[in-house]
Amino acid sequence: MNLHEYQGKELLNSFGVRIQRGIVATTPEEAVAAAEKLTADTGTSWYVVKAQVHAGGRGKGGGVKLAKSLEEVKSIANDILGMHLVTPQTSAEGKLVHQVLICEDVYYPGESETSEFYMSVLLNRATGRNMIMYSTEGGMDIETVAEETPHLIFHQEIDPKVGLTAFQCRKVAFNLGLSGAAFKDMTKFVHALYTAYDKTDSSLFEINPVLKTSDDKIMAVDAKVSLDANALFRHKDFLALRDTREEDATEVEAGEFGLNFVKLDGNVGCMVNGAGLAMATMDIIKMAGGNPANFLDVGGTADAKRVEQAFRIILKDENVKALLVNIFGGIVRCDRVAQGIVDAYKNIGDINIPLIVRLEGTNAAEAKKLIDESGLKVESVILLQEAADKVAEVLA
Repeated sequence: MNLHEYQGKELLNSFGVRIQRGIVATTPEEAVAAAEKLTADTGTSWYVVKAQVHAGGRGKGGGVKLAKSLEEVKSIANDILGMHLVTPQTSAEGKLVHQVLICEDVYYPGESETSEFYMSVLLNRATGRNMIMYSTEGGMDIETVAEETPHLIFHQEIDPKVGLTAFQCRKVAFNLGLSGAAFKDMTKFVHALYTAYDKTDSSLFEINPVLKTSDDKIMAVDAKVSLDANALFRHKDFLALRDTREEDATEVEAGEFGLNFVKLDGNVGCMVNGAGLAMATMDIIKMAGGNPANFLDVGGTADAKRVEQAFRIILKDENVKALLVNIFGGIVRCDRVAQGIVDAYKNIGDINIPLIVRLEGTNAAEAKKLIDESGLKVESVILLQEAADKVAEVLA
């Protein structure tokens, strides 16, 4: 589950990570009030106005701007709120901005130069260990840094039996070229950041940039935080942080019915039980010359109502030219799925795309009888290869 920048910063701050302070606003008037409060609390006279959407590269799309007065805060907030922000990580339509974060200016003059670093905490799937990835090239796309100057990217893997050690924190600060007060503050920052990642069961913390201020303080100027949705049962208070406006509406609807659904850019809808079988089904669609329009796992306890809802969700996609149902009856009974298919046809009305159905396993014979006696225009198959052939046939 992705968080907005302001939510991620609040989470980090609760674990002792120093952050660039800011106040979220939903109207230009609230933005001005937020700026006035920041001035009273921090003394800042310049402000950074940041669009709050679940996407990186906001600055490139005009979603991050500097305001040097309250009048500029109001004008910039008015421009950003309600815009469809297009970044390298959004679709061509962009994302609608519902709120902005008004932040203090932390690039103030001082005795030393400011420096920007990149830092993230994530799981190294190759080793099965958490790692801290960091670079002196903060403020840039880490993909560009990795491609053009890979020697500037460092890694620290954490042994799960030991945890993050003080030596590793010091090594991070050393590799970033820090010394004195900044060195000490960076070691504290790294430790607090990893603690936050570990204790919140997160899948990603990305801070770009981590700033060394002109008075040698280390702080998070940005925060991209992704929580592990599978661990939310241990952090039920985090559920309130979810912003469904930032998610695909169809996927949100599917989740309400207990369906595991991911929308894709294809032309063949698929409804399957079990993640492994779903992946295999998507493979045969590709082999047949089509492209999967979705990943949809109805789960092992699917009943007729859930199957009908799955049909409705798939058919909302106008790109779907055929629909493949591939069910292996183990825990789920094939006749329940078949009844859902029949009910979907009756309740939805005319389904004007070819429907290919493969039902094997528990109560498969009863399922076939239900469909055969329904009078529906359904192509029944037994083998996966037959399913692939039928997909190729209907797409021809």
